[in-house]
Amino acid sequence: MTRIAVFIPTYNEAENIARAVADVRLHVPEADVFVLDDASPDGTGAVADDLATKDKKLFVVHRTEKKGLGAAYLDGFSRGLRDGYDVLIEFDADGSHPADVIPALVRALDDTHAGLAIGSRWIAGGSVVDWPRRRLFLSRGGNAYARLMLGLTVHDSTAGFRAYRADCLRALTLSTVKTKGYGFQVDMTRRVDAAGFAIVEVPIAFRERTIGESKMSGSIIFEAMWMVTLWGLRRPFDYLQRALSRG
Repeated sequence: MTRIAVFIPTYNEAENIARAVADVRLHVPEADVFVLDDASPDGTGAVADDLATKDKKLFVVHRTEKKGLGAAYLDGFSRGLRDGYDVLIEFDADGSHPADVIPALVRALDDTHAGLAIGSRWIAGGSVVDWPRRRLFLSRGGNAYARLMLGLTVHDSTAGFRAYRADCLRALTLSTVKTKGYGFQVDMTRRVDAAGFAIVEVPIAFRERTIGESKMSGSIIFEAMWMVTLWGLRRPFDYLQRALSRG
């Protein structure tokens, strides 16, 4: 049986975490769920601890400070690989990701032997609900720019709803990943692609959160686009280096 770990990073999600865990449990009851809490001042960690007393497949990781989405996921990946999970899934706590698509992501990995399955907003059948035009433009534009600069075929490289095969993550040098937010997701996408693993996209309906505040900011978007620019300019040299290493 495939062992599945679902990682939910949290910062001030006390009002959302119970629903997020319940949604995952409803659609993938066999999965182990890890809440990765960055010392939320609103008590998210304590709420998760209480949930864990009633759910033996729920585990709470109390991180000591707010270090960002990327650092939280890397912590989760390290634990998941150490503990022998086959599929490692990223899932937001804010209600934006449809948990009923998790089985489809896992099936997509099995059916295509891909290293990464992405819950995509920007392919046929995908959609975004309740986003302002400015955010739609930024997301579509950022993804188009990433495809252009990095030579990716993925339509939603900034997506945060995704499933990785464990052997794919083991093949990446995760210790060198330093990016956060949008930048982290694009960084991981390009690393999977460069490592030679296939990437498959599964359409989802992405919904804007209704409770709490979005963690997205102008600085996070700027960091992502700046890093994409640097990676794009470095692409020819990285390609040459890989070719030379292969002899």
